Amino acid sequence: MPDCVPTSDGAAVLERVRRLPGGPELLDLAKEHGGSVELVGGAVRDIMLGSRPRELDVIVDSGVEQLAGSLAARLGGELTLHERFGTAVVRGAHASIDLATIRAESYLCPGELPVVRLGSPEEDLERRDFTVNAIAVALAGERPGQVRAVAGSLDDLAARRLRVLHDASFLDDPTRILRLVRYATRLGFEVEPHTAALAAAALAADALKTVSGPRLGAELRLAFAEPDPVGPLAELDRLGVFTAWEPGVSFDEHVVRTALEILPEDGSTRILLAASLLLELCAQLDKEETELAMRGFVHDLELPARDGDRVFGAAVNAAFAIDQVDCTETTADLLELTVGTPVESLALAGAVREMEDGPGSYGRRVVEEWLRERRHVTLEVTGDDLIAAGVPEGPEVGVRLEESYKLLLEERIEPGREAELRAALEARI
Repeated sequence: MPDCVPTSDGAAVLERVRRLPGGPELLDLAKEHGGSVELVGGAVRDIMLGSRPRELDVIVDSGVEQLAGSLAARLGGELTLHERFGTAVVRGAHASIDLATIRAESYLCPGELPVVRLGSPEEDLERRDFTVNAIAVALAGERPGQVRAVAGSLDDLAARRLRVLHDASFLDDPTRILRLVRYATRLGFEVEPHTAALAAAALAADALKTVSGPRLGAELRLAFAEPDPVGPLAELDRLGVFTAWEPGVSFDEHVVRTALEILPEDGSTRILLAASLLLELCAQLDKEETELAMRGFVHDLELPARDGDRVFGAAVNAAFAIDQVDCTETTADLLELTVGTPVESLALAGAVREMEDGPGSYGRRVVEEWLRERRHVTLEVTGDDLIAAGVPEGPEVGVRLEESYKLLLEERIEPGREAELRAALEARI
């Protein structure tokens, strides 16, 4: 995030909006709309900070479906309407714009989704999570560029400070604790002391227990997608969010940063991050309730089915590899450990071994050598070649290929079909 002085000039905000994908179309349609159309929330915050927003958030007094439909048509984008909540989403090739009817919210029970109703422009700002997100700029109307903001929000933005709007904020919606951490780490903002105390008090009062697992999982997926996801995850762990969510879930910043250094390009950062949260639980995997806890946590993340299975498998395989990587004295040991083991598991194992055994540990060296070089070694000779050379069809073919492969890994034979075939045929089995 640029370290410049934030602007509070609404006209400057409009000029920056016009330079964004979808911005010109949005500004033109706002004029045609005739009612109140305002940019609001994180989009205003980021633009005032001199940064490009991830998406544009717009509030209107009426006609959200009509405005969203016209915008989607002009952008050639996809339109999704949520009539129950008076919201719409427009996704274009390079633009993402969320639109909503001006509304107010109330929480009947802590942690539950709010009850939404039509509200005033002031109520719409007051329902926001933090003051720096409670700023709106008129896109059209009698005074385009007019800035509306809750008390203190522009001062907080200038001071790069996160402050909740009221003391019950984290009790009403405990997912705001996770958002607080994401914003603080991404924006480099400080958390106002009273806000920090309110978040700690909400955690101590088991506020997270009032929120469904999938809602927490949605916030965690957003943390995974941050430019530097390790920062917010480490802070969530420090605050005790993971323990409050599911006892045994934890995050080790040093291990994960090291694992990400080891992880090859074909590995998944998201899978590694999620699996790392389960490593401590894996130490107790012999208990039935532990596996249930792990699968429950992965279920809360609501990842695509295949990714959910990958996270669980990566965590379990990492726990095994951590214990076994120092015992890979032979090529056979190495192959038993690595073949079929996810690269994310091996990266985590190498990182844990370095943390426990010190820099330059044997475990990390074994893992890195395998991931960077040895796993890419392949035989040119095939089973058909061996059969053509007189080896009977059956298990012997596979055994001879494996022996040739081991010699190739150990660099005891030259790569190439002829040398590999000769080694396979001469293998003592």
